[in-house]
Amino acid sequence: MRWNLPRRWACLILGGALLMPYMMAGVLTSGLLQGRSVNMYLPAQLGVFAAVLPVVAVTGLFLPVRALEVSAAQGLLGAGMETPPRQARRSWEERWRTTAWYTLHLGVGGVASGFTLAGIPFTVFTFAVPFVGGPARLLGFDVEPGWAALYWPLIGLAVLGAVVLVAAGGGTLLARLAPVLLGPTPGERLAAAERQARTLAERNRLARELHDSVGHALSVVTLQAAAAGRVLDRDPETARTALTAIEQSARAALDDLDHVLGVLRDGSPPPEAGPPQATLADLGDLAAATGADVRREVGDLTGVPAVVSREAYRIVQEALTNAIRHGQGPVRLTVAVQDDDLRVEITNGTAAHGARSSGRPSAQTKQADQSGTQATRPGMEPDSRPAAGPGTEPGGRSGGRGVTGMGERVRLLRGDLEAGPVEGGWRVSVRLPLRSVP
Repeated sequence: MRWNLPRRWACLILGGALLMPYMMAGVLTSGLLQGRSVNMYLPAQLGVFAAVLPVVAVTGLFLPVRALEVSAAQGLLGAGMETPPRQARRSWEERWRTTAWYTLHLGVGGVASGFTLAGIPFTVFTFAVPFVGGPARLLGFDVEPGWAALYWPLIGLAVLGAVVLVAAGGGTLLARLAPVLLGPTPGERLAAAERQARTLAERNRLARELHDSVGHALSVVTLQAAAAGRVLDRDPETARTALTAIEQSARAALDDLDHVLGVLRDGSPPPEAGPPQATLADLGDLAAATGADVRREVGDLTGVPAVVSREAYRIVQEALTNAIRHGQGPVRLTVAVQDDDLRVEITNGTAAHGARSSGRPSAQTKQADQSGTQATRPGMEPDSRPAAGPGTEPGGRSGGRGVTGMGERVRLLRGDLEAGPVEGGWRVSVRLPLRSVP
């Protein structure tokens, strides 16, 4: 407390200084109304003090004093409080709380300043009384210098102690009430929580986008590199085409990575607007970039909302990535509008199916059988999992967040997702409503 007392005392003096213009205006108004000279006696001043406090409260509703008071409370009072967020428009709840603090600060500060301005000079004078050259009049008493006046310094010390107690009590009161009256209002806390939730949601979206784009690019790079290696000697032109696809995919993934890492490194909220995102209209380029045999059946998608089209594109991208990484043979992609829903279906053969059709079990199938673990799809029990499929590495080990990421996007749009084995391969089926449903 003793270390905080000088700072808190200074905060009270600041309140008294802010009160002075109100007091001067009150004194002048009182003199004009009474038609006589200004009355500077204590009773009149106390009346002016009580009269100007409502004026202080009214002005506190409209003056932008909150930032000043928060700085004073944190820097001088040492109040442990959150800094309220800056609002473009002040709410009435914040106005009432701020004016209550403003009035309290100026009122308590005015009292403490009055005690300080009167008490300290009085104490100094009482110490000088025994040594003055002639009699003095103090508080209505005639005081003779000498030994008879030695008790007056004791009275001065008592008054000084009272001044210190007033300053300490006023500072403690303001320090306790500062977080309540100057801290964030419930509405401001709710708005800050909503902003934080939006920021986290946007960061999660960026993470999903990064996972989809980089995962897809790496799958394409792996496939094209393998193809280039097989035909490098006998068909250099095809190998050159594959290497070009590798370069394009790697550059796109690097751009996405730089963008996301830049946003996360800055620590600032992700921008509301960014480069145009791919939609279902870009499925042709997506299929061509994979280098895989993608057999597309795409209906009329002109009525698909933009947000549904963007999310559906990412779902198709993730499903194709899984099909390229874990499947065999051609990939069948069907996208069409049925009634009020967008239907997306991706089907591909699996490595296990390819091995069985050739009469030889693959290493992937052997490891899955030996480990007894299989990929899971929504709605299946653990013991009914397929032997191998997209999203599953050899031995049943999960290959990433593919199905999980698709499920998050589908749930966001209140749709349905089915991912699991079918006869001869693996199928991902998605239903996305074109209109929002409750």
